[in-house]
Amino acid sequence: MAQLYFYYSAMNAGKSTSLLQSAYNYKERGMEVTLFTVSFDNRYGEGKIASRIGLESKAELFDKNTNLYEAVKHINQAKKQSAVFIDEAQFLTKIQVKQCLNIVDRLNIPVLAYGLRTDFKGETFEGSHYLLAWSDKMTELKTICHCGKKANFVAKLNQHGDVINEGDQVEIGGNERYVSLCRKHYCEKTGFY
Repeated sequence: MAQLYFYYSAMNAGKSTSLLQSAYNYKERGMEVTLFTVSFDNRYGEGKIASRIGLESKAELFDKNTNLYEAVKHINQAKKQSAVFIDEAQFLTKIQVKQCLNIVDRLNIPVLAYGLRTDFKGETFEGSHYLLAWSDKMTELKTICHCGKKANFVAKLNQHGDVINEGDQVEIGGNERYVSLCRKHYCEKTGFY
C-alpha cells in the first residue's frame, strides 16, 4: 500500500542526494518514477534537481498553481509510475499536500517528499507544516552545526556573512546565504530566546 513520506532536515543534510539515490534505485530496477522540483529554484538549471556532491536529474517543475494530482494522473496514464519524488517540498501549498494524499490514496503511488522543516525564523513553511501533520512516515535527515552538535535550525546570512532576522521567507540560496546551526547557536546568533 502506498504512503506519503516526508524526509526533512536543516540545510546541507543531503536531502537532494538522498532523493536522487532513492529515485535511482527505482530506475535501476526498471521502474518509472516522476521527480518534481520548485520552478523558482534554478540555481542548477531549470527543471533539474542537483546535489552538492554532483548528482543530478531532470525533474518536472511545480509552482503554487500546479495541480500535482492531475499532473501525476496524466503521467501515470501514459506510463505506470512506481513513485513520485518531490524536492524542495517545503514550498508546497496546503492544497498540494492534499493532492499528494490523493496521489497516494487514489492512484496508489508512493510520494516521497524532501524539504526543510523550518525557515530562518524558526517557523514552519506551509508545505512542511502539512507534511508534518499528514504524512504516513517522517524521517529526519541529520546534519551538524560548526560545533559538532546536530543542526536543526537554519540561519540567514547577509552579504558579509552575519546572521540576520529580516527578509522574505522564500529566498533561494545555498551556503553563501544560509547556515545550519544547533539550537544553542541559532538562539545565540538570532536572539531567538
